[in-house]
Amino acid sequence: MPLHEHQRHKLRSTLSTDQELVVACVPMRSNVNLSGIARTASASGISRLILTGDAKLISKIARDGADELSVEIHRTLAPVLRKLKKSGYRLVGLEQTTNSQDLNSYQFAAKTVLVVGNERLGLNEEILALLDDVVEIPVYGLPHSFNVSSATAMALYEYRRQLSSGV
Repeated sequence: MPLHEHQRHKLRSTLSTDQELVVACVPMRSNVNLSGIARTASASGISRLILTGDAKLISKIARDGADELSVEIHRTLAPVLRKLKKSGYRLVGLEQTTNSQDLNSYQFAAKTVLVVGNERLGLNEEILALLDDVVEIPVYGLPHSFNVSSATAMALYEYRRQLSSGV
């Protein structure tokens, strides 16, 4: 086969087992976004997804990811975050705030909970007060933020990039 030809393949990357990332979502408006987050979380090797409110995953969107994840649905998120923080997790919000850090320069801890906000309302004051850090993704045009599913994918990729390469 000539060097310029490519064949499609589906190889799994190996990930270190000492990394513990949990994705936690406040109540969302769209189960489509939640299902996209579930699919991306699974593809990123995340094993635990915490959802709140009336969350439901759409299997056609989440696809195989829903089978690989431990999905928990809670009424509210704050008590769950407090418990995770007590067990040594660093709580990192994905939100645009006055003191948020640029995702490109933030250093993730191995034991992290990525807290994802609502599509319109973001993270409320109660949740923001619990966080250790807040990261945001630079936006170069309009609208002023990325879709929640896309933003979560970027943050998950950055976490994996850092912890897989030892950055």
